[in-house]
Amino acid sequence: MKVLFIGGTGNISTPSSRLAVAKGMDLYLLNRGKAKVDIKGAHSIIGDINKPNELEELKKHEWDVVVNWIAFTPDDIVRDIELFKGKTKQYIFISSASCYQTPLSYPVITESTPLHNNLWDYSQGKIQCEDRLQKAYREEGFPITIVRPSLTYDTVIPIAVGGFDKFNTAQRILEGKEIIVHGDGTSLWTVTHSDDFAKGFVGLLGLQTAIGHAFHITSDEVLTWNMIYKILADALGKEAKVVHIASDFICKVEPSFTGTLLADKAESVLFDNTKIKTFVPGFKATIPFSEGIKRTVKWLLKHPEHQNIDEGTEAKIEHVLKAYKGL
Repeated sequence: MKVLFIGGTGNISTPSSRLAVAKGMDLYLLNRGKAKVDIKGAHSIIGDINKPNELEELKKHEWDVVVNWIAFTPDDIVRDIELFKGKTKQYIFISSASCYQTPLSYPVITESTPLHNNLWDYSQGKIQCEDRLQKAYREEGFPITIVRPSLTYDTVIPIAVGGFDKFNTAQRILEGKEIIVHGDGTSLWTVTHSDDFAKGFVGLLGLQTAIGHAFHITSDEVLTWNMIYKILADALGKEAKVVHIASDFICKVEPSFTGTLLADKAESVLFDNTKIKTFVPGFKATIPFSEGIKRTVKWLLKHPEHQNIDEGTEAKIEHVLKAYKGL
């Protein structure tokens, strides 16, 4: 099976690339060649998907599957339809579980949960992408499959404030500084290791019964945010000095947190993974957060160049803490 990943060397996509190769797929990666990630056994096409003059090599191929990991706007989708219509048997768009209805009217999320999130431009862009793809599928038969990851991690820290590609909160825990946990920390969330995500995702590659369908792929482990931060602190060998602050207050003081917090992580969510398990029999997430985050922390501590302490984020955390204490 001949597969093209547009991207393929990121936090979520790297394990999927490696697993695709391990499964015997003929994998090509289209990217700008800037990521220092080596996917052994994959072919590399150097180019920028946004620059047609760099895509002559790409245009020579036909594909069983094309996956775009880095499409964010309807214009990206229109470009891809023009590039790959009649050239691929399946086009997989990486959307986001943040597209689901916010706030939720029912706490258990299935693929039929409405897509509605007016609090985050990122989510709105992904919804618009899905709408354009559905139109292409209905009217032109463009062979789409949509995948909606939730909070998925490998080389990033999956927390709400001062994490993901930032090492700020982890560093604060190491230094014994106070950290922010939104609300009272008892709302529920699911974090998924990229290795687990890859098991479900690679199972969709070339699966013709998945054409026209959308899937989310997450762990079934449900944790409170208090437990997520405690497990992170344990992995760092420290005890977290937690300050609980209401999400509304955090975002009022620092509106830049609205997208990742009020629009995504402020309320409890429970993912029903029945659909991906039905289409990919045997899929099961097997890496608990307590194990996965130890891998992440170990990797980050061995690669200090990836310990991104963002000064702007640090200033925002301090600003929220001082405002909460009335300082």
